[in-house]
Amino acid sequence: MNEESITVTLTLDNDETLECLVLTIYETNGQKYIALLPLDEEGDNTDGEVFIYRYLESEDGEPELDNILDDEEYEIAADAFDEWLDTQEFDEISE
Repeated sequence: MNEESITVTLTLDNDETLECLVLTIYETNGQKYIALLPLDEEGDNTDGEVFIYRYLESEDGEPELDNILDDEEYEIAADAFDEWLDTQEFDEISE
């Protein structure tokens, strides 16, 4: 990870905490989403799993995450993330 990496700590339903790397915050269909890469104790991700949440900001500007419960909304958010990921891979190849 580089010095520009931003991480967040999630508290899971079982009160376990999980450190995640913020991959991107993006918008689709007028809603913002955040893609998080869960990290292990060494700061690595070995399984490639990515978490996607609705991203909101409170009135005082604090970030808030909200679960996506609707399958259709999740598919839209996941497709938009895949498109973003494709552009990132293209940018790396062209550098």
